[in-house]
Amino acid sequence: MSNERSGGCRCRQVRYTCSAEPVFTGHCHCRDCQYASGGAYSTVVLLPREAVSVQGETRRYAVTAESGNQVTRVFCPTCGTPLFSELEGMQALLVVKAATFDDPAFVAPLMHIWTASSQPWAEMSGKLPAFARNPE
Repeated sequence: MSNERSGGCRCRQVRYTCSAEPVFTGHCHCRDCQYASGGAYSTVVLLPREAVSVQGETRRYAVTAESGNQVTRVFCPTCGTPLFSELEGMQALLVVKAATFDDPAFVAPLMHIWTASSQPWAEMSGKLPAFARNPE
C-alpha cells in the first residue's frame, strides 16, 4: 500500500494507523455487531494485526459470539466510539470499524455476512452477495 491510512475515535484520544490493504470488507449482521454498532449491521475492515499501530488508551469488553468464539470489542473509554474487534478464531487479524477511518471512502464492502441474524428492517439492495453465517 502506498499510502498509510489513519483513523481513531470521535474525541481523538485514540488514534491508529495501518500500513496494509484490507483482507476483507463487509457488512456483519450478527446480533453482537448490532449491539456494537447500534444499527442493523456493522461495516468492518479486516486488516493484518501486525500492520495496525494504536496510540491511546482503550477499553475492552469480551463476549461469546454466535460462532461460539470469543470476540473482544475495543472502544474509547472517553467517548465510547467502537473501534476494533479482536476475534479468537482469527488472532492474526484485527477487525476495524469502517467509519473510524479518517477517510472511510475507500471502503468497498464485498458482502453481507451473518444475515441469519439480520433485522427485518435492515436495508439490503441485493447488489452484494449475502451469507447466513460466514462464507466458506
